[in-house]
Amino acid sequence: MANESRDLSSTDPEAYVAKMRGLVGKRDRIGILSETAEVLAGIVREHSVEQMRARPFEGKWTPNEILGHLCDAEWVFGYRMRAVLCEDEPQILAMDHERWVSGQGHNEREPAELVEAFRHLREANLSLWRRMTPADLRRRGLHNERGAESLDKILLMKAGHDLSHIDQIRRYLAAGAKD
Repeated sequence: MANESRDLSSTDPEAYVAKMRGLVGKRDRIGILSETAEVLAGIVREHSVEQMRARPFEGKWTPNEILGHLCDAEWVFGYRMRAVLCEDEPQILAMDHERWVSGQGHNEREPAELVEAFRHLREANLSLWRRMTPADLRRRGLHNERGAESLDKILLMKAGHDLSHIDQIRRYLAAGAKD
């Protein structure tokens, strides 16, 4: 399967960062992160399990797999955030999104279960994001694909990542409804 964001992040990291920056604009990053779980819950309430598991585009993730990816990303970003906050310029490793999604069988999971897992992970991470100082946000790690990244940049990337995938889920569900 191919994921739109992963395609860009691995082939052109600067373009990926620019895309995330464009999606977030001047919006409050913590505000975006605070809204995502409820947005996802609303999407799941409005669509059947079958719609969430349907693959509207060959070679692309299903909406349910995107939910699973968001859970994985929340876990990974939470680890990265803590490593950068607590260590001196730690290495930040990229993840193979495709293998994580397929290896965990996210499409077989219940959409509501994925949203609840995401909600719990997000709340734990938001608690820490909200307590960070401006000095904390300047701390940096070294991403193996994108180079040096501050916690401020990681926060931007996380907010943009949410917005990108919410849009992707909505587009995929709309495309599936046309069939």
